[in-house]
Amino acid sequence: MGMNHLILALVSLSCLFFSTSTSTPPSYSYHYSFSHSSSSAPSAAFNVHFPKSSGTRIDQTFNKLPTLPTNNVDPGLQQICKDTDHPVECISNIVPFLGHSKFVAEPVSVLKLEIQAMDNKVKEAIDKATKLMQDHSTQKMTASCLETCLDSYKSILDSHKRVLDALSLHDVYQVSMELSSNIENIQTCEDAFLEANIKSPNIQMDSVIRKMISNTLAIGVDKVHF
Repeated sequence: MGMNHLILALVSLSCLFFSTSTSTPPSYSYHYSFSHSSSSAPSAAFNVHFPKSSGTRIDQTFNKLPTLPTNNVDPGLQQICKDTDHPVECISNIVPFLGHSKFVAEPVSVLKLEIQAMDNKVKEAIDKATKLMQDHSTQKMTASCLETCLDSYKSILDSHKRVLDALSLHDVYQVSMELSSNIENIQTCEDAFLEANIKSPNIQMDSVIRKMISNTLAIGVDKVHF
């Protein structure tokens, strides 16, 4: 009897420890519905209702993701832009150029408008860099890096002229080569500041230009076919 009492006591203590060291699992509800047919075996529908998560981190993350604008946007333009790395920016860059004119969304026309939008942004970057270089309060190292960026910006503009010429000649290879060269151009600008270990005053503008380069490359290489 003494041994039996000892075993019973140990089992009770184990159960008590397990119940206090584990949290109460979430409750799930299960619903079964069966439909019978005279010509077939019974079929069952099995539904599991999971409890709503109290942690909203995942929901907040998805809420922060950019949404593709669809109101009053040409479906063809949406289709072309959705396959780029930055579809929202792709559409928002082009829409201001459309106005009330009739626009046929096909890869070449979309690419030309993306290039036009990028040219405007690059010219804006040139203006800002030039003013900073002329400002006597700008540090010499920063001015030196900006000078490198100016060369890169001008190379992008020159490249775009060659892209447009290549498009008129239906030269897909040249289009691809020129658009690809812009990656190296903007990288040269960014590397200048990285190697100098200073923050670029044009960092946000350069980020926008890099996204534009990515989108034009995606459209020019993957979408343009003659």
